[in-house]
Amino acid sequence: MNEKKHWDQLAPEYNNEIFDAYASDKFKKLPRYINKHGSPIKTAIDFGCGNGKSFPYLAPAFKSVLGVDISKRLLKQAAALNFKNVTLKAHDVTRKPQVPKADFAFCCNVVMFPDFDKNIKAFQNIARALKPGGTALLVLPSLDSALFSAWQLIQMYKNEGVKAAHIPAHEFHFKGNMRNILQGIVHIDNVPTKHYSASELEVILPQAGFTITNLEKLEYDWNTELANPPKNLGAPYPWDWLVEVRA
Repeated sequence: MNEKKHWDQLAPEYNNEIFDAYASDKFKKLPRYINKHGSPIKTAIDFGCGNGKSFPYLAPAFKSVLGVDISKRLLKQAAALNFKNVTLKAHDVTRKPQVPKADFAFCCNVVMFPDFDKNIKAFQNIARALKPGGTALLVLPSLDSALFSAWQLIQMYKNEGVKAAHIPAHEFHFKGNMRNILQGIVHIDNVPTKHYSASELEVILPQAGFTITNLEKLEYDWNTELANPPKNLGAPYPWDWLVEVRA
């Protein structure tokens, strides 16, 4: 997939088409983590900043913020937010960063390419952009959550008297052969998207140059995964991985 073309085409409908982790963050963990690492003397980079959804959180917390994204159309929208301490740069996260090293990096649901090698390059490039001892906060799709949501869907159908074998295939986000599923490829709006297990992250992030300091769930309401979920459907909620790492 041509990433630049894809995101440029999505730019006019970005707010309607792309999941908003900030708005859906059920327990408001993102602001707490950002404030934890914020400082009036520290700098931050947002890799894959899109149209600037992170800026209301990052800009007040840091001396300066660099937002980078592959889409110039999304960067144009981000510029219209007019945060005085935010600068913008067109950049592909799978390419080595040509930017000053920062104290903090943020990357929310960007490193999820179906090509495994691209994801490794992206993680390495985020690590390269940090000062020694710098921190990154990564939001990454969870394979465990996708499987659990599929299980809950099966339970919903079972309660209506429908066996798992009779559930329409389009209700599930898993497509293709078993190898794709084992590699964490889940289809979001028909786009193959890499999802991670916690154990996988514990292996590949250190290989990319990070030390994991915290790995937890960033939870969302069930209506982000299921159409018309039962009102009594509660925890465990669907989640992305929220990973705090140190370079």
